[in-house]
Amino acid sequence: MPSWPLPPELSTWVVTLAAVLDARQRQRFAALVTGLLFARGRRTVTAWLRAAGIAADFRPCYYLLSSLARWADELARLVLLRIALPVAAGRSDRLVFGLDDSPTRRYGPCVEGAGVHHNPTPGPADAKFVYGHVWVTLAWLAPHPLWGVIAPPLLARLYVRRKDVGELPPWYGWAFRTKLELAAELVRWLARWTRWLKKRLWLVCDGAYAKRPLLRAARHEGVTVVSRLRRDAALRTVPGPRRPGQRGRPATYGPGRISLAKRAGQRRGWRAEEFVLYGEAVAKRYKTFLATWRPAGGVIRVVLVREPAGWLALFSTDPGASVADILAAVADRFAVEQAFKDLKEVWGAGQQQVRNLYANVGAYHLNLWAATLVEAWAWRRPGSSLVDRRGCPWDDPTRRPSHADRRRAVQRECLRAEFRAATTGRGQQRKTRCLARRLLRMVA
Repeated sequence: MPSWPLPPELSTWVVTLAAVLDARQRQRFAALVTGLLFARGRRTVTAWLRAAGIAADFRPCYYLLSSLARWADELARLVLLRIALPVAAGRSDRLVFGLDDSPTRRYGPCVEGAGVHHNPTPGPADAKFVYGHVWVTLAWLAPHPLWGVIAPPLLARLYVRRKDVGELPPWYGWAFRTKLELAAELVRWLARWTRWLKKRLWLVCDGAYAKRPLLRAARHEGVTVVSRLRRDAALRTVPGPRRPGQRGRPATYGPGRISLAKRAGQRRGWRAEEFVLYGEAVAKRYKTFLATWRPAGGVIRVVLVREPAGWLALFSTDPGASVADILAAVADRFAVEQAFKDLKEVWGAGQQQVRNLYANVGAYHLNLWAATLVEAWAWRRPGSSLVDRRGCPWDDPTRRPSHADRRRAVQRECLRAEFRAATTGRGQQRKTRCLARRLLRMVA
């Protein structure tokens, strides 16, 4: 099973993850990660196997994908605590995570767990629906000192529609869960393994997830949620102070109702301030106040922002959160969308063409962790060592290296190590011929 030698740091991380698996699967896991790194064209599992040099021993690799699905929570824990946080965690007392869902297009009627879902990116064809899988994904919003916020993906849950669950084999024991329930599972997983870090946890999500199941789980785990707020949200005032000698439990919700439309329509109360959003200073007009909201279970901080196209309502379940932190967290959530784009275009998430449900889950998570490993490897390296734009005079030399640039930088590092090994020691001619054949197979 010949494979390309990984850089020492990356190889150590792969060995750390493989230690969770059965001893018979560890070498195959390392080879599959290397094949995923060097695969070209359509990123099917067979493309991974060809890039890794796996021929006769290919069937156990498919079984390995199903095993990865059952070990996904444990492997994601290692990716977060042993790889991502030690490399990229700063001195801040707060960790911000992003949560969203994204579909991966599939083909064929026999793909387990696939169904017809709403298409968030219709494209030129204006296709309102897409057939495939929908993944509720959790990513860490890590602030890079030079390149802004990067979102290394960690863990995902596969959403299967209720009507599609009945078509799965009964021995799977797969139960229907809504996207909100899957998101609440991810919040509980995150709080369980990061509680010992003694850091505040923030979760930024789309307004579709700012509902009772997720907010209740986050409140129970002590996680602050930042998201959009519906314009017709049933907000109430903050209860006043208790009267001396008043009996009974303190009121959670105030007696008065709050209309966001009326608050936004009032000319008084607006403030103008400059915030750093998307890496540049931007002037914003805003209002902020405290309110109570039943889905959140108590007091929230509401921020109204005046935009050219109207006004936007945001909220945080931490009443003490500042406006700057709330706006910055909402802006940083865009990194999750960029992570989805990189997963599909750079790694080919969803192109693996496996039919089994658990094999699909394992293949998708392998794409997640490969992207995170590459980001962690490139985190402390200067941009000049990751990409050379001298051959592209039309490109902006100050632009940060893309995720594809970082992946190619890892490939070049592997090739350098292979060339050094082929030109030293005994049998150089034989090793050079073997290397040339492997390069020809990879190129053509």
